[in-house]
Amino acid sequence: MHRLFFIFLTFFILIIIQSCATTKKSMIRKDPLIGKIINTKTNQALGFESLIKDIRNYDVIYLSEKHDNPAHHAIQKKIIQSLINKGLEPSIGFEFFSMDDTPDLLNFIDSGKVAHSKKSQKIIETDLRKKLRWDTQSDTMWSYYLDLLKIAKKESLNVAGIDLSSTLKRRITRKGINGISPIEKEKIFSTGLFNQVYKEYMFSIFKAVHCGMGHGKMQSRLYDTWVARNDKMALSITQLNKHSNGPVIIIIGGGHTEYKLGVIDRVNAIDDSIKQTNIALKEISVAPSTLEEYSLPLDLEGFEKMPPASYLWFTQRVSYTDPCEEFKKTLKKMKQSSKD
Repeated sequence: MHRLFFIFLTFFILIIIQSCATTKKSMIRKDPLIGKIINTKTNQALGFESLIKDIRNYDVIYLSEKHDNPAHHAIQKKIIQSLINKGLEPSIGFEFFSMDDTPDLLNFIDSGKVAHSKKSQKIIETDLRKKLRWDTQSDTMWSYYLDLLKIAKKESLNVAGIDLSSTLKRRITRKGINGISPIEKEKIFSTGLFNQVYKEYMFSIFKAVHCGMGHGKMQSRLYDTWVARNDKMALSITQLNKHSNGPVIIIIGGGHTEYKLGVIDRVNAIDDSIKQTNIALKEISVAPSTLEEYSLPLDLEGFEKMPPASYLWFTQRVSYTDPCEEFKKTLKKMKQSSKD
């Protein structure tokens, strides 16, 4: 079972992506909340221009996405372009790229200062994708982040990767924080934040995400990776903020910002003078839910009750299928094969 759990971790994301690739039109659920922007302080809807007016004076603005939802990336582009049109000069930080990738990202931005043919532009984009090790990812996923980089290139915006390197993340997940080498530990920043209640909460999240499967040692390593990543991203965000002429826009998965935990509380621990706000790009639930259910605060012992985000922007779902059902079939086949 131990070996199967590791195999599960390797292939689970692929299964999710494949199962979430399309939504059959017959399965699309209409919901009155789709397209609505909700201020969770009041649970009242507001218009797009009011949202921009609200957020433009924050130091850090999180646009928290579900990675494979095209509507979320369209909203990110709309918000960034609107801030630019208002005369602001936002910087953009990306969860999907590491801080070590930043020079390559900035080289791409610099390429916009010289006129290039369409063929040359394509070569530059292909070269960037290879350097960022995204040439093995789907064209669709790559296009989401390339579109944002193109806006940054056109406007000569500052950009940065904010995460740990992919290799180091995998090393921590495989060996645990105490199992990596001293020189690797030198690459890791720690805010020193620790709370046992939060750790147990995250263990429950890992188990739910992994279809109810739990493995003590593996969950501990996942938690080590989670904390190391959030600490690194928090540090990167504070550094980006120091060198930004406008608000810092962070493109990041919703799990890292929900309830102001993960990254947001760690940024606050490093520099509590930074003003942060979080726009959660929120898929509607599979079954109809009320606005009150979506905005219900997290009641976690030792933490202030917080709604999921400062703002909720509701969108259609990418998929109504359950990836765990597909995985159960795959896991059953794995178990049968191991017996043969």
